[in-house]
Order: sequence, then C-alpha cells, then structure tokens
Amino acid sequence: MSLSLPRINPTETSAWKQLIHHAQTLGDQRIQDLFKADPGRAERMSAEGAGWFLDYSKNLLDQHAFDDLLKLLDECGWEQALNATRKGGLINETENRAVLHTVLRDPGNTLQLVDGSQPGVQVSEVLNRMENFVEAVRNGQRRGCTGQAFTDVINLGIGGSDLGPLMACEALAPYAGSLRVHFVSNVDGAHWQRTLLGLNPETTLFLVASKTFTTQETMANAHSARNWFRQSLGERAEVRNHFVALSTNLEKVVEFGIDPENMFPFWDWVGGRYSLWSAIGMSLALSIGFPRFREFLEGGRQMDQHFWETPPARNLPVLLALVGLWNRNFLGMETLAVLPYDQCLSRFPAYLQQADMESNGKSVDRNGKPLNYQSGPVLWGEPGTNGQHAFYQLLHQGTVRVPCDFILAANTHYPGGPHHRFLSANAFAQAQALMQGRTLEEVRAVSSTPTNPAEAYQVFEGNRPSNFLLCQRLTPAALGALVALYEHKIWVQGVVWNVFSYDQWGVELGKILAGKVLPLLDEGTEGAGLGVDTSTQALVERWRRWQDGQERPKGT
Repeated sequence: MSLSLPRINPTETSAWKQLIHHAQTLGDQRIQDLFKADPGRAERMSAEGAGWFLDYSKNLLDQHAFDDLLKLLDECGWEQALNATRKGGLINETENRAVLHTVLRDPGNTLQLVDGSQPGVQVSEVLNRMENFVEAVRNGQRRGCTGQAFTDVINLGIGGSDLGPLMACEALAPYAGSLRVHFVSNVDGAHWQRTLLGLNPETTLFLVASKTFTTQETMANAHSARNWFRQSLGERAEVRNHFVALSTNLEKVVEFGIDPENMFPFWDWVGGRYSLWSAIGMSLALSIGFPRFREFLEGGRQMDQHFWETPPARNLPVLLALVGLWNRNFLGMETLAVLPYDQCLSRFPAYLQQADMESNGKSVDRNGKPLNYQSGPVLWGEPGTNGQHAFYQLLHQGTVRVPCDFILAANTHYPGGPHHRFLSANAFAQAQALMQGRTLEEVRAVSSTPTNPAEAYQVFEGNRPSNFLLCQRLTPAALGALVALYEHKIWVQGVVWNVFSYDQWGVELGKILAGKVLPLLDEGTEGAGLGVDTSTQALVERWRRWQDGQERPKGT
C-alpha cells in the first residue's frame, strides 16, 4: 500500500452527495424526536476507549447519515492515509517530512525509516537523559551557580513550545511538586518583566524552547533572560548552570552559551503543535516528576492503540471527526466551542485552537487546488461555569448554531463541599438545555402571572448539538489520552478535507513582513522601497510621533 496520502476531492464521492440529501431531510427534525424514535439511541451513539467515554447522541444525526459518514471516510482513502502515517511516509509533503509524534509516546516502537534511523531508539535516548536531568533538579542534586537548589523554572517558547506545556502544567497542577513553573511566550516586554517579579536569579532555571534556536519572540526573551541573570549575579553568573536548550541547532545553542550537555533535541518529524510529548515537555516533567510524565505518555499511547485498532464506528477520534464534518460541511456550522468543566483544563481550548486551526485552517487541497468546500472550523471556548455567565447566551439564543464539546471528570482532585456536584450538574444540564430548548407553552406553564411581557424572550429554540466527554479523574494518563484523542480527530478530518494537516505556511508571511516593518520604526526610514503599503507607513509614522512625544493624541 502507498506511503503517500490520497488526493481525493470529497465532494466527488458518492457518500458526499448522499450526505447532502440527508442534511436536507433532517433539516426540519429535532434531536429530541430522534431520541423518541430510537429508545436505544444514547447507548448506541456512545463509545469508550483509553479511559474516556464519549456520548455523541445529542447531534442532529440519524443512522442513515452516520453510515454514509463512515462510507465517506472509506471513499476518501482512510486506510491508505492511516498506513502511510504509521509506516513513516513523508505525509507532510510540502516540507518533505514524516509525521511521527506518536512514537514520542511509544519509545518501544521498532519502526525504521528509509534513511535507516530508528525513531524509537532516538526517543528512548532523549527520554532517559531527560529523566536523569529532571530527577537531579527535583532532588536538589542539580543546583544553581551559587550552590542553591532551584525553586523556579521559566519556559521560554511560543506556539507549540508554550501552549502545550502550559496547558498540561495547569491541567496536572494537582500533581505538581515544589518547583514553581512559569511560562513566557509573548515578545511584549510586559510578559517577561511581570514574570520576573519576585524571582531570585540564583534559584531560577531557564528552558529555551526553540527547535531552530532562531524564533524571534523566543530568542528575544532568552537574551533578556540572560541579561537579567548576568546583571543580577555579575561575576558569579554561569549561564551553563541555569540555561537549558530544547532545540536541534547545536551551533546556535553553543553560541548562546549553553552547555551541549544541557541541550535536549527533538526531530523534524515532530511538528511544533505536537511536540508536548518530546523534550518540549521538559517543564511538565519538572513540575510533576518523571514517573508521572511517563504516565502522561502512556495515556497518549493507549489512545493511539485505541485509534489504530478500533473499528471506525466505535473509534473515539473517528467519531468526533465525523460528527464535526457533519456539522461543518452539511449543517453549515462554522465554529466549535470546547467547554471543559474543570478549572485545571482552563488552557485546553487555547491549546486546541493551535492544534486544530493551524492544522486544518487551509484553503488549498493536496493537489494544489482551491477548496470548493469548507475546511476547519473556528475553535474557541472557556471553562464552565464561567462561560455560562459570558457567552452561553449566544449558544442558547443566538442566530448562529455552535456545536459544543463538553468535558468533565467524574471525580475531582479538590473535594470538599458541594462544588463538584454543582459543577457536574451544570455540565449535564447545559448539554440537555442546548438540545431541548424551551417552548412558549412551557414558559407559560411556569409563569406566575397571566400575562408575561417577557415570555417571547424566555423561549429557547434548542436543537443545538453537543458531544460529551467523561473520564473518571483527570490523571496524567487521562490528559495524555485526551490530547491524543483530539490530535487524531484533527488528522481524520484533514484526510477527508484532502488538506496537508501538518504544515503551517499561513504563519510565515507575517513573520517576513515584520522583518520589513522593523527598520521603519527608526526615524527617517521610508517604507516604499521595502514593499510596505501606505496605510502601514502612516501607522508607523504616527507611532513614532506618539512614542517620542512630538504629538499628543487628540482629545487628551
């Protein structure tokens, strides 16, 4: 079987045409009516794997449409794509790279690439080095240049080098040790300087997370960190004791002043937004300890196994992907709200924004042709119950329908009082309310007055879809499985949409133009010869006048 991805326009499949018909047929029905017609719907439209239970029954989807979604997956070359991925095919074709982040959580993998390298062996070597380093820092054997144990760790990265480890450290805070872990990503000096407040350079360890060691934001922050460290400690400052590189560019790492022994590499078959499982996860390992970090990896591996070995009709990532395709391409829903009812998962929606929108936010297919159908949705969300008092008004009564993914753990790490019962009741109730709605008759039935001038505003349309993901407790393994679940879901959708999910050329143009704009910030530089438009030139000129106080804003 081919080790390349198929190149099939999904709209040309017979299943796609059938699904359009199903969407028209179901358009006038209600989800509640589907439950009435099928008493076993809740059980039939649920699945379980790697510690997670998925209920997708609250979607406007019947068995006929579901069967054709499975057919669509087959017609779009699902088996060929799966085989190419697992066997190390160069499926990231625009960058000529394999995609093997799953090996990061399965170091026993025996795959051998065409160049003779064995990713599993490479991963094992780095994991063992990470383990030795992490345990030495956590037990006080590894100390700063003045002999004091480390108390704080600052991760300097951006994108996948920040969003993943930050999310995971927040999610697994109940397992954190005494090391305080901080994250600086924004090139805005406020982020850096506010993080430094109260920190002691003698007990602070820096992780510089950049594959190329040239990322503008990360390296600007890294140089500021080094300057602060040196200025604070003077002759006592030894960069090699306090700085660690998570990178592949040995030359740049050494040039910066970091000891090569303190460099932990990863590989070009690891995309940034999938790198949490690699050395980029060093901050997480330092926070929760290496045994727990291995549990996190194992959770991801278990979800991989479920994904690869479970038939599509019972396969959690496939089911989430197909339901998402149905809502996006056939019911016309443009966004997806991810709603974790767990404060520890507060950064999970932000993490998924990159994972999903950077992967499938594409408008050109694998044949280089413009898409004639919709691809990835806009993904957003906040933890419950905070979101209920912010944007749920739109979810329930807005003019757009927003599919929702609810995420909940049956048990909390923070027992005491009724809090978790309140939280859980709200999660279940919100999913029910989105589906069920409330009719005018139901409003009148509970009204305390014969005439209610507000009754029209108390009606809820309902019929709004949602999925519900439930685990027993948010452990390292459960979080690993959850992250891997969404990774695979995103990939399945990319297969059907016929896009390259593992490149991200859309982030490059802004970086290139920033390099042209930067010289304009100096007085006297004109932008015409640099390809800068007149609007940008005028904005920069006003910025310069306001920065040096030549001019005051009007009205001040």
